[in-house]
Amino acid sequence: MTILLYDLVGRDAARPFSPHCWKAAMALAHKGLDISSVPTRFLEVPAVEGGVSKTVPVIRDGDRVVADSFAIALYLDETYPERPTLFAGEGGKAMARFIERWSQLTIHPYVTSAAIMDLHAMQDEANAAYFRTNREQRFGKRLEEVMAARDAGLAAFRAALEPLRSMLAYQPFIGGQSPLFADYIVFGALQWARIATPYRLLDDSDLVAQWFERCLDLHDGLGRKVAAAAA
Repeated sequence: MTILLYDLVGRDAARPFSPHCWKAAMALAHKGLDISSVPTRFLEVPAVEGGVSKTVPVIRDGDRVVADSFAIALYLDETYPERPTLFAGEGGKAMARFIERWSQLTIHPYVTSAAIMDLHAMQDEANAAYFRTNREQRFGKRLEEVMAARDAGLAAFRAALEPLRSMLAYQPFIGGQSPLFADYIVFGALQWARIATPYRLLDDSDLVAQWFERCLDLHDGLGRKVAAAAA
C-alpha cells in the first residue's frame, strides 16, 4: 500500500523544502516503503486530512494518519519492525531526541537567517504574503532585517557544528556505520538550506559537508532529486 506524504512546497511543486518533511521522506525511504507525495503549500496545510495538524509533514498509511516528523519515524519503526530500523532501540530514540533539539536550537536559527528571503521568493503571491506576515510577527522585524545577520553569523554557525564535525572523524554517520533517524534530522536542516538558497554554509573540505554529501547519495540519491538552489 502506498503511503501519502503531505510535503511542503512553494510555487514549484517539484521543490519540497521543509526540513521536517525531508526527515519524514528519508525515514520512509529508509524503510523501503512506497510513497506518494502530496505537494502542499502553507495556506493549504489547515485543510490537510481534515485539519489534523497545524504543520506538515503528515502521512496517511491506510486508515492511520500521523503528524510530526518524529512521531512519523516512531510510527514507522513500530509498524514495520521487519524493515531497517530508524532508531536501533530505545537508546537510539533518546539520542535522536537530543539531536533534534540540538539541530532546532543550533542549525535552524542560522538557516532561517541565511535563507529567509530566498524562502519568501519561492512562494506564490498569496503564500508569500502569508509567509512575510507570519515570520515578521514571529521575529518582530522585517525579513530583510532577519537576513542581514547571516554574514556576521556564519563563522559562529560553523563553529557550533564542531561536536558533529569531531564525531564524524570517527564514523561515517551519526548512527555509526550506517544512518539512523538522527542523521535524517540534521540532513533535513541542511537540505532545507541547500534547496532554498545558494548561500554557502559549509566549505567542501568540512567533514560535515562530506557527511551531507553521503546523505544526499542515500536511497538512490533521493536528496539529489531536487537540485540545489541556483546562484
